[in-house]
Amino acid sequence: MTDTSSGLAALEARLAKDLSLLELPSKSWVPPREHDGQRVRDVIFVGAGMCGLAGAARLKLSGVDNVLLYDAAPKGLEGPWDTFARMKTLRSPKTLAGPCLGLPALTFRAWFEAQWGDAAFDELDKIPKGMWMDYLRWYRDALDLPVVNETRVTSVTDAGDDLIAVVLEDAGGRRTEYCRHLVLATGRSGLGGGAVPGFLQKTDRRFWAHSADEIDFAALKGKRVIVIGAGASAMDNAATALEAGAGSVDMLIRRKDMPRVNKMTGISSQGVVHGIRALPDAWKFRFNDYVNSQQVPPPRSSTLRVTRHPNARTFLGCPVEDVTEAGDHIVVKTPHAAFEADFIIAATGFRNDFTGRPEFASFAGQIKTWKDGVYQPSMGRAVPFMVDAPYLGDSYEFLEKEPGSCPMLARIHCFNDAAMLSHGKLSGDIPAISAGADRLMRGIVQELFTADAVIHYAGLQAYNTPELQGDEWVDATPSLMETAK
Repeated sequence: MTDTSSGLAALEARLAKDLSLLELPSKSWVPPREHDGQRVRDVIFVGAGMCGLAGAARLKLSGVDNVLLYDAAPKGLEGPWDTFARMKTLRSPKTLAGPCLGLPALTFRAWFEAQWGDAAFDELDKIPKGMWMDYLRWYRDALDLPVVNETRVTSVTDAGDDLIAVVLEDAGGRRTEYCRHLVLATGRSGLGGGAVPGFLQKTDRRFWAHSADEIDFAALKGKRVIVIGAGASAMDNAATALEAGAGSVDMLIRRKDMPRVNKMTGISSQGVVHGIRALPDAWKFRFNDYVNSQQVPPPRSSTLRVTRHPNARTFLGCPVEDVTEAGDHIVVKTPHAAFEADFIIAATGFRNDFTGRPEFASFAGQIKTWKDGVYQPSMGRAVPFMVDAPYLGDSYEFLEKEPGSCPMLARIHCFNDAAMLSHGKLSGDIPAISAGADRLMRGIVQELFTADAVIHYAGLQAYNTPELQGDEWVDATPSLMETAK
C-alpha cells in the first residue's frame, strides 16, 4: 500500500497556515462558570457525526472552545457511514465542499488529492462511503475536536440558573455534567428514530428490522426477504441482502411508478441554502410538501445493484396491508397477492416523535411543532413527518408550545434532519452543512455573549493596558497661555 502520510502531513501544514492567516481559531472569550464544584461546558453536543463535528468546529474557530461532543458509538464509527448506510458510494458529487467551513484545505478533495493526487481525483466517480468516513475521522483529528465515545445521554433536565443538566452513562457508570447550550446532532434519525408501520409493530422482531437497524445479513442467506420502500435506503438494503446470498428479495412499493427526478437538485443554489429560512411558513411547508410528494428517487447505481440479480423482483402499486405470523415465517398481504417470507426490511423513513425517548422526557411534551397552531390545511397535506416536526427558532433552538412552560428549550438546538422544515437541508446533508454550522454558531455565540453582558462590560471597564506611554508628545497648550499674557 502506498504511504500517504507525507501528503497528509503537508496538507495539515497547509491547513495550519491557512488558519494562521485567518487568525483562527479566535481567542477564547467566554467567561468560565462552575456549578456544584465542576466546570460548566459552554456547549455539549449529542452526536459526533458530520453535523456534530462541523458544528463544534465552527464554534471552536469562533473562540468557543469549552465544547464537548458525546457519541454512543465506538471511536471512528460515529454516524451512519460504517453502520446502517449500506450504499457503495455517496450520491453527492465528489466536488462538494461539505463541512470544510470555508477552508479549502479542509475539503474532501484536498484530503484525497494529498494522498493520491489530482489525476486520481479526476478519475474518481463517486466517493466510496468508507472513504468518506475515513475523511471525517481525519477531519476530527486535524481540528483536534474533543469527542468522548461510547457514552450515552440518558437524561436532560433544567438545572436552574440558565444551565442544563445532562446525565451521561458509559462503562464506568453514570455522571452528570452541566452546560449552557445543548446541541442535538443526532443525524438522519433526528428526534424519533425509524418510522415503523402499524402492521409491523405487532409482529415479532425476529421477523423484521428497520433499514436503520443493525441487521445480520449473513443470517439471510437462502432466505426469502421482502423490502418495503422505493428510496435509496430500500435499494441499498435489498442489494446488501442479495449480495449476502438471500434466496430471493421482493421489493414492495406503494407507488405505481418509480420516482425518477430529484426535484431539489434542480433548484439547488445559495438562494435555497440561505433563503428557505426567510420564507413565510406557508411557503416553507409548500416546498417540502411538493418534494416529499414527488419523492427523491434512489440513485441509478443503487437500483441497478438490485435489478442485476435474477432473484430480485420489483412490485409497483403493491402496498403492504398486513403482516401475519405463520409459524417459522410470515405472510405479507397486499392488494394483489399474499407473499410468504422469512424476513422484512422496512425502509420506511424516520419519524418526528421523541416522546418515547426517555432521555428527552423532561421537555418533549413542551416542544412546539408545526401542528401546534402553525400548520394550516391550505399549506398542503398533513403528513405526520412534517406536522410533527419541531417549529424552530433562528439558531435551531426549540420553541415552547406554551410560552413560559419550559425556558430550557431556548438553549437546546435541534441540529439534525428534523430541522429541515424550519431551516431547509442545512443540518442533515453534505451540500450545505457548512452554512448550517455557521448559522448554529452565530446563534449560540450571540446568546453566550448577551447572557454575559455584565461580565463583558466589567471587563471593558477593567482593561487598562496602555498603548501610549505618555512620552510620545508635548502639550503645547501652555505656550498659548504665555502668548495671551
